[in-house]
Amino acid sequence: MQLTKIKIRIILLFVMIGSSTLIAQQRTGNIVEYFGKEKVNDIKEGKLLHVFKTGLALKIQNFRFNSSSFPKDQVFSRFLMQPNYEPENDDVFDIDFTGKQLMWKTIATDTTNSFNDSNLRSSYVYLSYQSDTEKTVLFEASGHSLVLINGLPHEGDHYDFGWNLIPLKLKKGLNKFVLKVGRFPRIRARLIDPQTPVQFTTRDVTLPDLLVEEDKTYLGAIRIINTSDNWVENHTITSEINGVSLSHQIPNMPPLSVQKVPFKIASVSDGNQLGKADLKLSLNAKNGALVNTNTIQIEIKSKHTHHKRTLKSNVDGSIQYYSVAPSSNKNLENGALFLSVHGASVEAVNQANAYAKKDWGNLIAPTNRRPFGFAWEDWGRLDALEVLADAKTIYIPNSKKIYLTGHSMGGHGTWYLGATYPDHFAAIAPCAGYPDLLLYRGGFTSRMLNMTEAQLERFGISPKILERLTAEHVPTAMENIIHRAGTPSRTLQLIRNYLHHGVYVLHGEIDNVVPTAIARDMRERLGKFHPDFTYYEYPDGTHWYGNHSVDWEPIFDFFKQRSIKEATDIKKYEFFTGSPGVSATSHFITIHQQDQPFVTSSFKFSKEDGYKLHTDNVAVIEVDFSALNDAATNIEIDGNSIKIQNDKSVFFKMVNGAWQITQAPSLKEKGPHRNGGFKDAFRNNVVFVYATNGTPTENEWYYNRARFDAETFWYRANGHIEMVKDVDFSLKKYADRNVVIYGNADNNTAWNKLLKDCPIQVKDYGVNFNGKLLFGNQWGMYFIVPRKDSDIASVGVVTATGSKGMKAAYMNHYLVNGTTFPDVLLFDDEVLLNGMPAVKSAGFFGNDWSVETGDFEWR
Repeated sequence: MQLTKIKIRIILLFVMIGSSTLIAQQRTGNIVEYFGKEKVNDIKEGKLLHVFKTGLALKIQNFRFNSSSFPKDQVFSRFLMQPNYEPENDDVFDIDFTGKQLMWKTIATDTTNSFNDSNLRSSYVYLSYQSDTEKTVLFEASGHSLVLINGLPHEGDHYDFGWNLIPLKLKKGLNKFVLKVGRFPRIRARLIDPQTPVQFTTRDVTLPDLLVEEDKTYLGAIRIINTSDNWVENHTITSEINGVSLSHQIPNMPPLSVQKVPFKIASVSDGNQLGKADLKLSLNAKNGALVNTNTIQIEIKSKHTHHKRTLKSNVDGSIQYYSVAPSSNKNLENGALFLSVHGASVEAVNQANAYAKKDWGNLIAPTNRRPFGFAWEDWGRLDALEVLADAKTIYIPNSKKIYLTGHSMGGHGTWYLGATYPDHFAAIAPCAGYPDLLLYRGGFTSRMLNMTEAQLERFGISPKILERLTAEHVPTAMENIIHRAGTPSRTLQLIRNYLHHGVYVLHGEIDNVVPTAIARDMRERLGKFHPDFTYYEYPDGTHWYGNHSVDWEPIFDFFKQRSIKEATDIKKYEFFTGSPGVSATSHFITIHQQDQPFVTSSFKFSKEDGYKLHTDNVAVIEVDFSALNDAATNIEIDGNSIKIQNDKSVFFKMVNGAWQITQAPSLKEKGPHRNGGFKDAFRNNVVFVYATNGTPTENEWYYNRARFDAETFWYRANGHIEMVKDVDFSLKKYADRNVVIYGNADNNTAWNKLLKDCPIQVKDYGVNFNGKLLFGNQWGMYFIVPRKDSDIASVGVVTATGSKGMKAAYMNHYLVNGTTFPDVLLFDDEVLLNGMPAVKSAGFFGNDWSVETGDFEWR
């Protein structure tokens, strides 16, 4: 497609920019796609039962990015805490800080059966449906970020793809739906009568391209809808192509859920069959009975053309894809490998397609789990690492010729990944990128200070609103410790890691999406210490000015001249990390533990005048002297001279202010393998275990909460997380897997299997925080601890003392990028109204996972 320059107004930036650039300019190429381009309109999963054509809207303007770990949400709080609340037209919900009445107003759909009005920005939509009977249906909505259905939260369809389908049991009588409008001022909602209790849906399928040169079993993923009250157990998916069938047993699915499950695909070796082919899928029960069928299209290609590959992720067992621009040299061996990370709204396929083939290397483009994804942080970071590892096994590149580049949000990913894993790359090239996500978001507020009063008025920003937006905020001690969990993402604190490699900065001269001033600031910062960087502004370049916005020949010339150094050639280097759990090692030195958790740690190493090591905020460090192949027998660490064996790895620990040789730290302690904070629970083939031993209300809530998180991880991360009843969980069956428990010690029977000796115990109406007692049903908690029966796995806990605490814990912003969660968070039911000030305690366990050696704040 072809776009002219787009001037993005500041007001649109506030409502439409999430993880990064959502609208960009381009003249050629097809890298940037609009959200909603692939929107599903046709219903193939059943018959249309009802279209919501009238409703109520409540506009609550919010000019700030609502990505806080604890965003305020007074509307959902009202519906959650007051289940009988039913708004009517002209009802006053509240009065905002400007004195304006916030009122519910009647809205109606347009000719497309969508609520579509610019006034819906920053709004909530209330819909209702009277059902004559109790009935199971599919709720299909798009354009919303969250929805409460009869008081239970569900994931939305922020990007208006039309993908979301929620099985639910309508109550006889009034059913209430409260939708929070997403990035676009439009909402569509309808009810579908499902055609069969268990069925495929082709909304959001992940497929590889079948490569005729490769004889292998491929992996794909498709969503299955279970609208029954029963578990789908021991079912298999059989795929058939060219008469060849492969079967695969899928994970068990809970009632009233939709899950994206893997299946196997046979290879095709006939080079005459290039192009699209039919892939027939059948779902069969344990007894072999046919449950459902579908036929989808799959591409058959040569591996020497641009193509897609899939892999099974270690994060959650899901199937992810990445795209490849293969080398033009079909006989290439020991070539280079280029990792290219895409921008917001860009598919990995389009990212790879923007590059011409290189004769000296292969280019791979991971997905960040979604085109919008996680800004290459959190699970986007893990996706990039998994793809890089997978591609290395396929292409067997020269280990010294690995490079990193990306555009827009991918430019941020380049700055971030390059700083976080500096020894992975010989050179990096951020294009139209910003180094720090939160600073980028905050920059739009500061830009308003340069606007005239007339400009501000045109965007609806009064002097009072501007004053509120730009008022200086002094963070509290509680806010500081919560924000500290985000230290690994504060790229500028890791800036000296760029010394590991060459840096080529490419930016458009008049980019108004990622302002050129950001690139110029990085040029100034690098100029103060970096001896090997190049900076280029493309004349008259906007944000996207054609495929050469990424496929810029001077970048690849720059890459070709640089290699990752051998350990024996390194005379000195330094390394910084925010957490060993995110990044611990550079070359031959590993930081295993920190003195202060999630405060930047670093070391500086030199062998120019004997081995010397200077550390900061390091408790345990390892040096692999065998990699150096030197005759030195001593090392000086922070002024302490220590004799060493130069043919093996040696661990050093700070004891009473002095360094000494020690044993490798126990895997039961914190380390690179398992370090917190709370988000770290959602990896390592994680499984959700929900409570069934409580009251019917508790059981319903915790089941729905686990399902809500699974829905969110599917939508945001193209994920699949297995859900398990507490009574069906066993340590042996789920050995060495991370577990997230939903419930407390009184209602989740798996609690004592996993958390019996945990210093934090939560029961109905009470929290015991290492001897500190709190009573009432209003408390909610998130925390992470090591799994005692495993050296690698963790247990995440989503828990509450009662109904108020459960509802306060509904917001799963721990699955949103840019949010920060330490090891432990304790809060009460006011968190929805007051945000972070309602957090009672937050902090980090010590390196031995104890409270006593940890760092906690209390309110």
